[in-house]
Amino acid sequence: MLDYSKEELIELGAEITTREIYQQPQVWQEAFDTYKANQADIEAFLQMIDRKHDYIKVILTGAGTSAYVGDTLIPYFKSIYDERKWNFNAIATTDIVASPLHHLHKDIPTVLVSFARSGNSPESVATVDLAKQIVDELYQITITCAAEGKLAQQAQGDEKNLLLLQPEPSNDAGFAMTSSFTSMMLTALLVFDKADLTIKEEKVAALIELSQQTLNQVDTIQNLVNLDFNRVIYLGAGPFFGLAHEAQLKILELTAGQVATMYESPVGFRHGPKSLINEQTIVLLFGSVNPYTKQYDLDLIKEVAGDQIARKIVLLTDKKEALAQVEQVEMNNRLLDDIYRTFPYIIFGQLFALLTSLKVNNRPDTPSPTGTVNRVVQGVVIHPFE
Repeated sequence: MLDYSKEELIELGAEITTREIYQQPQVWQEAFDTYKANQADIEAFLQMIDRKHDYIKVILTGAGTSAYVGDTLIPYFKSIYDERKWNFNAIATTDIVASPLHHLHKDIPTVLVSFARSGNSPESVATVDLAKQIVDELYQITITCAAEGKLAQQAQGDEKNLLLLQPEPSNDAGFAMTSSFTSMMLTALLVFDKADLTIKEEKVAALIELSQQTLNQVDTIQNLVNLDFNRVIYLGAGPFFGLAHEAQLKILELTAGQVATMYESPVGFRHGPKSLINEQTIVLLFGSVNPYTKQYDLDLIKEVAGDQIARKIVLLTDKKEALAQVEQVEMNNRLLDDIYRTFPYIIFGQLFALLTSLKVNNRPDTPSPTGTVNRVVQGVVIHPFE
């Protein structure tokens, strides 16, 4: 793993995070096998809800990185479901807790899909309590990495709460969520994707292969990290917008804010955020395979390259284009559409964040030197809701 021994990684405070990034292909295979073993129960649960209601609101929720699971998945789910029947929404628990009646409604049948690494975040527990208090017809799907967490424990014995525990290794011990993020995202994708099992199995095999290739090409990322930069901007459209949010957070967390970060969509970037680019900025764009969306990706990349200001511009893509002054990272697999490409793309982002943290002499496993930011958030007061 990387160019360090295990002992060196321990000394650098990076062994846990490194191991949890590299374990992801194995975790995903286990998550898929678990899904396959429980597929009949999962489909029966969803069919029961579908038969009972003419309209169902689905809320994908979580806090921080767990919220970005929903943000990444939501464009795809909206594209494959008739929202007059199944209406998918991504709403962070932090938003629901602060203003519950904007998001939870008494008379609307609701499926609350909770994503949680530990299942103990105050906002995540409070969101479930609020939903039970407010919504008459409430169903839950609890996707969590910790069997002993509060969310998992509350789901036990509740026939209206489908508990989908993630593989044990996905309960990341490091500060930053890596394999927990991707394992929960893959499980939710498998649950709600309408493709048959054979196609899902092919796509999971393909994304594992492509992600392993990325892990094996860490030298490419190290060369990028060796450049002189102190700002990083991630761009992406569709599912890559939510993924860009997660990728920029990884650098912000693991460097403890020593590297400034931003995320945007390629089209939205021109409307002010582009001002952040200076000569010490790396711009990374998660490229779409959708021919229409790709036109906007390439327009923006060409524009930023033409400005000749950024330190480096990087395009992650399914095939290389005729582009000047742009480093292209080719991840080619015809089986993978955008939503399944999120997995190899975020592997790239995680490795970039890890190596950047080491570059600035931070400790990725415990990156907050002041202790003011914690693995499970602290200091949240949940106020009674009447």
